[in-house]
Amino acid sequence: MQKIAKFSVAVLLMPVSAFATSLNIQVEEGQVRSTPSFMGEIIDKVVYGDSVELVKEQGPWRQVNTQRKEGWIHQSAISEAKVDLVSGGDVSQGASGKEIALAGKGFNPDVENAYKASHQQVSFVWVDKMEKYAVNKADIAQFIKDGGLRETGL
Repeated sequence: MQKIAKFSVAVLLMPVSAFATSLNIQVEEGQVRSTPSFMGEIIDKVVYGDSVELVKEQGPWRQVNTQRKEGWIHQSAISEAKVDLVSGGDVSQGASGKEIALAGKGFNPDVENAYKASHQQVSFVWVDKMEKYAVNKADIAQFIKDGGLRETGL
């Protein structure tokens, strides 16, 4: 009986992190925010393959611990599946985070070039421009306010 009591006390004294759920980043760059909202301040960034520890869930948002900060990340940026970043052979040059993220989704520069070659009638000028387009936080906030938009359901 004493062994069971000692074991029970030991389990109760174990740090909560021993039971933490580890999640993996499945996007090129994930934004960790101060609040569970796309309008929350970005307090940290994580990249494809990084691991974070789950603190709690709130709707589609997950409060996580990175190695540097605690904050919120949208569920679409994370996965419970393990991400392996090990090459299949001897390589002389590593892949960038963008290349790894695209390859994980079955898309890479070779696939893009092949698609463009087989669809020469399609112009990718606007796609390339959209990828470079950025809107500042103040403009987004004003747009949301002017339009009476809410973040429910995200």
